[in-house]
Amino acid sequence: MSDEAKAGLLKALQAALAAEHAAVYGYGVVGGRIGGQRVAEARSAYDAHRARRDALVREVRDLGGAPVAASAAYALPFAVTDPATAARLAAELEGRVADVYSDLVRASSGERRGSAAGALREAAVRAVRWSGESVAFPGLAERAGSGATAGGSASPSASTSASTSALASATP
Repeated sequence: MSDEAKAGLLKALQAALAAEHAAVYGYGVVGGRIGGQRVAEARSAYDAHRARRDALVREVRDLGGAPVAASAAYALPFAVTDPATAARLAAELEGRVADVYSDLVRASSGERRGSAAGALREAAVRAVRWSGESVAFPGLAERAGSGATAGGSASPSASTSASTSALASATP
C-alpha cells in the first residue's frame, strides 16, 4: 500500500471512529428518552456502535495511528425531549455514521472494505427503522434533500468534520 493510500485509509478510519464516538454518546441520550417498546432497539444500537468503535481503535493502531479521542460532551443537533425526538436523533446518528462508512468503503480494499460496507449497511438499516424513511444510496453525497453538511461529503477529511459535528463538540 502506498503512503498516500495508507494516509487516506487512516483518515477514513479516523472519521469513522469519530462518528462512532458521537453515536455512542448520542445513543446514551436516545436511551434516556426513547421509552418503552424501543429501549431494546436503542440498547442494541448502542452496543453495536461500541463494538464498531472498539474495532476501529484497533485498526487505527494497527496502521500506526493514534486513535481520535471521544469528546467529553457533544452538542445535540436539536432538543431531545421525548420518544419522538429521541427516535429522530437515532435516525440522524445512523445517517451520519453511514456517510463516513461510505468514505471508508471507498478508501479501503479487501476484508476491510467488506467490513466497512457491512457497517454502512447496518447503519442504513437502523436509520430506516428509526425514521421510517430510506434513501436510494445511503452514505453518498448525492442523497437528495439531506444537505451536504449532514456528513454526506465526498472526502474523508470533510466527513471527519461532519461526523464529529454529528453531535457537534460542545465545550464542557
